[in-house]
Amino acid sequence: MKKSQQKKDHRDIGKELDLFSFRDIAPGSPFWHPAGMIIFKELERRLRALLDREYEETSTPIMVKKEVFERSGHWEYYRENMFSFDVDGETYVLKPMNCPESTYIYKSHVRSWRELPLRLSEIGRLHRNELSGVVGGLFRVRQITMDDAHIYCTKAQITDEVVAILRLLDRFYNEIFQFPVTYYLATRPKKALGERGKWDEAESSLKRALETHGVAYKLDEGEGAFYGPKIEVHVEDSLGRDWQMGTIQLDLFLSRNFDATYTDEAGKRVHPVVIHRAIFGSFERFIGMLLEHTQGALPFWLSPVQVAVLSVTDAAAEYAKNVSDKLAASGIRVKKDARNETINKKIREAELQKIPYVLVVGEKEAATGMVSVRERGRGNTGTVLLDDLLKQLTSLRE
Repeated sequence: MKKSQQKKDHRDIGKELDLFSFRDIAPGSPFWHPAGMIIFKELERRLRALLDREYEETSTPIMVKKEVFERSGHWEYYRENMFSFDVDGETYVLKPMNCPESTYIYKSHVRSWRELPLRLSEIGRLHRNELSGVVGGLFRVRQITMDDAHIYCTKAQITDEVVAILRLLDRFYNEIFQFPVTYYLATRPKKALGERGKWDEAESSLKRALETHGVAYKLDEGEGAFYGPKIEVHVEDSLGRDWQMGTIQLDLFLSRNFDATYTDEAGKRVHPVVIHRAIFGSFERFIGMLLEHTQGALPFWLSPVQVAVLSVTDAAAEYAKNVSDKLAASGIRVKKDARNETINKKIREAELQKIPYVLVVGEKEAATGMVSVRERGRGNTGTVLLDDLLKQLTSLRE
């Protein structure tokens, strides 16, 4: 069978699991439902846990005057993709990316070479004026949540910084999520900022980092950003279409355009190199890919509902409540189903919701402090003490 026949589209999965929806009042922008927001927040939590030691988190305004993007070059090279409007004789822009604004934080005081590399991260909302004909589900949206970071460093620090990001990308895509990925090196486009020599230098730096890390990659000629070449992570969706996910972009012009400098060991003012990086790429596209990759059977730590507790009879409803309360008190996301329905119907509905663990409790379990366990993909795995299962689930969650 073809891949498209075997797998569901993420939009269908999102509807079935009540994760998100789209409305005509906001074309290309998802409405995140409560269950979808749990996935969103858990991804944020995991990302912050990995970055907190090395990165300093920032937040910049979502609306700024157009002069910021004139200075960065976006107004000339990217204007058709930007939302802008006039207020009191001034033109404002809903930011399509965070990089120009990060320079204002960098320049908030004089920097020394001893402070570099300076790694500033931001999980921010961006807006891009995608054509209505190309927006589709979570893969191409107008409102984007980007797990962005900008690393200000010296030229001598480029290789180490890029290799560190490649390791982080490997951990996310290969170890945590088991995504089949392909790396690309995207080179200078036809419309580009700056001198050709600087582009050659930047491309050589990224090639050196890729080779140092030992990762196989393909060339994507002419597909770099207008301000610098980039390393891209690509993943196929369920229809076999290729999508760009995480990126590492090397920018030799941003600090020069905004006159951002540091004082080197000789006391000379020098423009730092800026490395742009995103691990997820965008939360929206990453979640869409994750839903298709898992077909909605998300890992335990990421599942909106981790455990369903089902009562067999009304007589077991109180015990089902006690089990649910105990799990919830330990930080497990739990759903109790004590409806007056057959147990087979309850089990079938829980399984359709891709809930990792389904606990069936009756009067026998209530009398012994046990639960009958059904694991997603394995079916009935037997009866265990609730306290023993709770230890297992707590470990699995972490």
